[in-house]
Amino acid sequence: GLANQLSISRGEAKEYIDRYFERFPGIRDYMEETKRVCKEQGYVETVFGRRAHYPEIGSSNPQVRAFNERAAINAPIQGSAADIIRRAMIRMDAALADAGLSARMLLQVHDELIFETAAEEVDATVPVVTRIMEEATLPAISLKVPLKVDARAAANWEAAH
Repeated sequence: GLANQLSISRGEAKEYIDRYFERFPGIRDYMEETKRVCKEQGYVETVFGRRAHYPEIGSSNPQVRAFNERAAINAPIQGSAADIIRRAMIRMDAALADAGLSARMLLQVHDELIFETAAEEVDATVPVVTRIMEEATLPAISLKVPLKVDARAAANWEAAH
């Protein structure tokens, strides 16, 4: 756990965790509500309604139950991020073509899209890519917190980071 990762006592780790949840009470509320809903329904959903099932969330085995609870808490967050980037990817080719750009999407890495384009098209490509990614949930869903995309150009992936 946290104590091992930080090489501190369990008591100190508990204090860190308690202070974290005091500072961000909505996170604990989200976690508890997500576990409750999953135990009731047997699944959780992404923002687009894709379901992740956790039939063992009510297991009498504490390790199995804890694993399923953690997975149920993470699934809506990670699954929603995956749904959103897929929507952006689906729309990207048409948006680039409509803008008269030759850029090609090469790779997705988690929440990142990597493109190849001619040097003279970089300044025109970056805003198109940014707009498509930031608007990926629309018109289906209008998020309470806007998506902000950090886009940059570089000669290779390492230089971009």
